[in-house]
Amino acid sequence: MRLRALLDTDALGLKLLGGEDELDRGVRGVMTTDLRDPSRYLSGGELVLTGLAWRRDAADSEPFVRILVQAGVAALAAGEAELGDVPDDLVVACARHRLPLFAVHESVAFATITEHVVRQVSGERAGDLAAVVDRHRRMMTSGPAGGGPDVVLDLLGSDLDLRAWVLSPTGRLIAGSKVAGSHGAEPTLPADVCARLAAEQLAAARTGRRGPHRVTLGQTTYSLFPVRGSGRSAPTARDVRETVLSDWLLAVEADAGDWAEERLDLLQGVTQLISVERDRRDAARTVRRRLAQEVLELLQTGAAPAETAARLRVAAPVLLPGLGTAPHWQVVVARVDWDGGEVDGGPVAQALLEEILVDPASTGPEHSDRIAVAHTGDEAIALVPLPAVTGDDGATGAGVVADALLEAVRDPLSAGLDGDGRLTLGVSAAVHSAEGLRGALEEARHARRVAAARQGRVCAAGHQELASHVLLLPFVPDDVRRAFTARLLDPLRDYDRRHRAELIPTLEAFLDCDGSWTRCASRLHLHVNTLRYRVGRIEQLTGRDLSRLEDKLDFFLALRMS
Repeated sequence: MRLRALLDTDALGLKLLGGEDELDRGVRGVMTTDLRDPSRYLSGGELVLTGLAWRRDAADSEPFVRILVQAGVAALAAGEAELGDVPDDLVVACARHRLPLFAVHESVAFATITEHVVRQVSGERAGDLAAVVDRHRRMMTSGPAGGGPDVVLDLLGSDLDLRAWVLSPTGRLIAGSKVAGSHGAEPTLPADVCARLAAEQLAAARTGRRGPHRVTLGQTTYSLFPVRGSGRSAPTARDVRETVLSDWLLAVEADAGDWAEERLDLLQGVTQLISVERDRRDAARTVRRRLAQEVLELLQTGAAPAETAARLRVAAPVLLPGLGTAPHWQVVVARVDWDGGEVDGGPVAQALLEEILVDPASTGPEHSDRIAVAHTGDEAIALVPLPAVTGDDGATGAGVVADALLEAVRDPLSAGLDGDGRLTLGVSAAVHSAEGLRGALEEARHARRVAAARQGRVCAAGHQELASHVLLLPFVPDDVRRAFTARLLDPLRDYDRRHRAELIPTLEAFLDCDGSWTRCASRLHLHVNTLRYRVGRIEQLTGRDLSRLEDKLDFFLALRMS
């Protein structure tokens, strides 16, 4: 808006005291201050409102006005409530520096002027950005992708002063507002905040609540907008489980609760732009998916190793361009199970594996996919190439580790799976040949069954655990497992429930400390005599002897199966 428009608004009660030749200046914002030096809070183009509390005598006006001019403000408006008329020394100083000066009548609140300016400036910015967004949409849909989501987010920042980030359903930062730092311009949203926002969006989407969803973390409020595939409307109650774990989200650092419909429509348009980039990235995975599907079919039909090896030679340069020799491979198997079984979990598991296994350090439009994922039935199978292998046992230093695989994504995915879904994963050891790949697939499937025997919405297991006793647990019939654990642990649970004695946690700690009285007492912050009393109570209630290896093993297995 122009300064001239302020004089034409009678409700503002402004009187021009100087600077008539400068009334065509644009106003980009408004700031109220009584600081003697407000320069650190000015970025240029503001209408500065002041009650003159900074002025002690006439000599103060000149340096104050000089600071405003150096900061590039559009004009100064001084209130008459404190001193009556605006002092002549301030009028002279503004005239000397060609800074337009307004007097604000004592009956007009600064908040009234602020609200008017913000409303006018925001409306103009929204209109300008809408035009830019429309042009950018045509560019992205009719030609090659430009700068990806970052371009759109930069527009939000420069035209609407909105900081925003695009996140995956697992909380991975895909693109976002950046600030200048010691290492250049970097994303400014911490990983733990990304994970929390993704979890909140997934949980809200599962409830069917209409967005945008608002989340307050600390002192900051974020508004979350889903980014769905192009041409896809909001999911219905039937298919929300098929889509909620694959939608990106746009997190805006603002409270959209009181936004006008025009601005909400604008942000919906931004999500549609981002969805175009999302579709492009999905399309780029088509070749990798087809390669994985072909290899999987060869393995399942018992094809000759030479034929499988030929397909792997084709896959290696696609997944790891520039690799001079054939890589080692790992297999990761994932399964998503929903209560009721009416939703096909294969495609959902495929989308999740592609997200979980993507290079976590990559945030730009050319993010590094180094995997090929296929799905069959309810499970998804990923071929993960490993460029370097160390050690005599074939273990890879850059391989997928089951425990670390879900560390950063457990909370968001648990929220998305809510109370009726489950994700389990299994990871094989690294293999170098087509002959070993069939065994790696079976190894990953066995590991996934071990993970499925555990408690929790999101579980993973690795090939190392297949040499442990835990390999046997998934194959124990459910009724046998329940009877075994009930016989050993139910007396302790009942006692804990009645007396709050914490016998179960004590038993777990005692076994974890290999039966060491001093280490266990130290871990539980108990006197050794108190620990001995609790262990004695456990033995009395169960008829077992915790000094015997057989009884220790029974308790250990019961706790693992419970």
